[in-house]
Order: sequence, then C-alpha cells, then structure tokens
Amino acid sequence: MNSLSGTGATPPTAPGRLPLIGHGHQLARRPLDFMDSLREHGSVVRILIGPTPAYVVTDPAITRTVLVSEAEAFAKGGKIIDALRVFFGDGLATVADGDVHMKHRRLMQPMFNKAHIATRGDVMIDHVRAATAAWAEGDAVRDTYEDMNALTLSTFLIALFGPALPAHVEEEFAGLMPAIMKGTIRQTILPSWVTKLPLPANRQHARRVARLRELIDHAIDHHQSKLAEAPDSAGEGLFSTLLTATDPVTGQPLSRQQLQDEAITLLTGAIETTGTTLAWSLYEISVNPEVERRLHEELDAVCGGRPLRYDDLGSLTYMRSVLKESMRKYGPAWLVTRTTTRPVTLDGHPVPEGADVIYSPYIHQRDPEVYSEPAAFDPDRWDPERAKGIGRSSFLAFGDGRRKCIGEEFAWTELLIILATITQRWRLTPASAPPRPQAIVTVKPDKLSMAPHPRTAVPRDTTVPTPPPAKCPVTGH
Repeated sequence: MNSLSGTGATPPTAPGRLPLIGHGHQLARRPLDFMDSLREHGSVVRILIGPTPAYVVTDPAITRTVLVSEAEAFAKGGKIIDALRVFFGDGLATVADGDVHMKHRRLMQPMFNKAHIATRGDVMIDHVRAATAAWAEGDAVRDTYEDMNALTLSTFLIALFGPALPAHVEEEFAGLMPAIMKGTIRQTILPSWVTKLPLPANRQHARRVARLRELIDHAIDHHQSKLAEAPDSAGEGLFSTLLTATDPVTGQPLSRQQLQDEAITLLTGAIETTGTTLAWSLYEISVNPEVERRLHEELDAVCGGRPLRYDDLGSLTYMRSVLKESMRKYGPAWLVTRTTTRPVTLDGHPVPEGADVIYSPYIHQRDPEVYSEPAAFDPDRWDPERAKGIGRSSFLAFGDGRRKCIGEEFAWTELLIILATITQRWRLTPASAPPRPQAIVTVKPDKLSMAPHPRTAVPRDTTVPTPPPAKCPVTGH
C-alpha cells in the first residue's frame, strides 16, 4: 500500500552509520553495493547524509507514486539537485516544479520533435563516420569510454549548434565535464558544511563551473553570429529554436542566463548518459558473440553494403534492445532525489515535510523480482511478450511523470546512429580487464580499453558468418 496519508512506523535505518558523517562513507566508498543492500531492509529505508536524514525508496511501485500519481507532494530537489543547480542554474533539469518548469518545457519541446531531429540525422551520421574512419586496425589501447564521450559530445554539438564550432570549446568542455561531475557527487554525499568551507577542492569546483559558463557563452555567440550572417541557416542547429524563441509571458527573447542554463543542461545530459550507454553497449557486444552476430546480421540485412542512412534507424529493432539492456544493467543514473512539500506516509512510513526522498534507477533495474538473472546481459528480455511483466517504474533510464526527459527521442536517435555506424564498420575486442561499474553521476566503467578491427558488411540475402568469440586478454574468457 502506497498511501500518502495517515501515520505509521518510522522507517528502518540502514546499518553502518558513523558519527557526524552518517552513511556518507558508504556512499563514497561503495555506493552501488550500499544502495543495492537497502532493498533487504524494507521498501523505504532511512539513511543519514551527515546528520541529515534521507529516505530511500527501494520498491518501484512506491517510486511511481513519488514520480507520477502523487508528484505534487515530491518537488524536484534534494542534495543532488542542489549540487547540479550550481552549474545547471535553472535549466530544464533543475528548475523548480510549477509554471516556470512548464514554460521552459513548452519552449524547448519544438527542439525535440521527431521532424526537427530528422533534419540533423544524416549530418550526424556523416560526422560519426568521419570521426571513426581514423581508427587504425589493431590500435591496442583505445579508451572506449573516453572515445564515446568525445564522440557523443562532438555529434551533439553538430546537432545543437551546427558546424564549425571553435575546436577549443569542444576540447575544453570534454576535459571539464568529468571533473565537474565528480565534484558534484562529492557535494552530494558530504555534509553541507564541508562543501561550504574554503577548501581547495571546493574552490577548484567553483572555478571549473565558471569556466564552463564562459565556454557556453562562446558557443552561443558563435551560433548567433552564424545566424546573423545567414538567416536561412536557422535549421542548421537545434539551438536555433531557443535563440528565436520568445517568453510567452513577456514576449521577450530568452535572457543570456536562460540560454546558458539550457545549453549546459542539454550538453551535460547528452554526454554523461549517452556516452556511458554506448561504452557499456560496445563492451557487452564484444563479450557476447551471439549478441554481436545478431546485431551484424540485422545491420547487414537493413543496409547491405551501403552506409547507414537516417531512414534505416526505425528498422534496427534488435540494436534498440541491445541499447535498452545496457541502460537497464548499468543505470545510467544511480541516485535521484526529490523533496517532500508536505508530510507524507510512504508504504506506512511517515516522512516529514522538507525531507529528501531518494530513488535509484540502478537498483530498480536490477530487482530480481522484476528481472530474471538481473546481472545477465539479455537484450531479448525486451521482446514485446517478455517485456509485458516489466512495470514502467522498473525501467527509469529517462525518468517518469512530468519530469521525464524531454530529449528521449533525440537520445535514441544519437545512440542508434553512433552504435550502428561503429558496428557496421568495426568489431571491437577488449584489451583490458573486465571493467567494473563506478558510480559518478552515471554508472561508468572504471577502465575500458578496446581494439578496433575492420569488418566488411555482408550484402542482403547472404549468410553472415559467426565471428570468433572475443576473449578478455587478462582472464582468457
């Protein structure tokens, strides 16, 4: 029962708290194992971040109450949102619930309709083909996670701002984001008084955030100058939608602060989630020969010997299942927060007004009561018949309810374009030990080196040979 009224027993407190820091040490040292262990203590479990209590929901049905059916009682907020707001500002991901959020969402929605995204599809494909053409056969140490983040960023920048963006903007942004994300998680799991001290780590985080805004300003200025030179080029970047939008209340163009906030929100989401999903997908394809065979078979049936086209994406159903299974197994988010707007009762447990409520897509998507063999990589679990038993709140890669990710359609487009373009031309084999999941903002591989080997597409109606199983050079498996 997921009632939000009445009284009940105080939720159980997770074991292992320490004076002053509470469970902060466990969130810092073993976040995924700690979050997963909470399921055995109940549907709602109390933890302490410093001296401040937070309430972790481990039951997907109750998470749906938080996100959908009783969303007005759970505002977008909490420590992670407060930390993200430091560099997102009031972008769509962090702006408060209510009229302001709905106004932002309506302004941005045209950027992400299917027809608008389609105008950038073939440009993105050409960019990915050119970027991966330089890979050399047998490169022993390509950092696949870094490769996918860089490729995701450059592809999204092409889609967002059009071509010819100054190279230093892309390069610096790619270098800044990992450090900013680590600093954000640090601010989330440490007591607030620590994050306010003039410590070197805190000052460095502030400097990186300030530099990020300067880079975004350069990108916006570049795009505005291109539009001024050639007004008919407005369709060359999705961001033109915001540059030409007007506030429905004031009738004025968006302020520079609003443009900055939305650009940072879009770019951060594009890199962290998409790049991580692609890295894990390439790894799982490389160590699952049957998955690789079926993926190649589908690609060759759809494209034959010609390059991928945007119109092909809708036919790549198995590839979509592979990507969805990567999202399920590895998050991508492992900790999301809301703040109660009034006293509530969750599954019989009272939660006070102003409390942080936490849910974890990572643990929901590995719940053994929902997913058989949750640690296994099984794209076939997304076959329509098998997927009928999976509730909406047991797969939260794009969130749910009124705060569901506005860029889901674009994310799927970019994921399919990049994975299809790479796997059509290359087979990647592991060149390092099996990666371990590491919780930053997304659940990323700690280390993932892979070697590319060219492959030749098999024309339609031709039998596809089964490739030899890829083995890890360390374990031999």
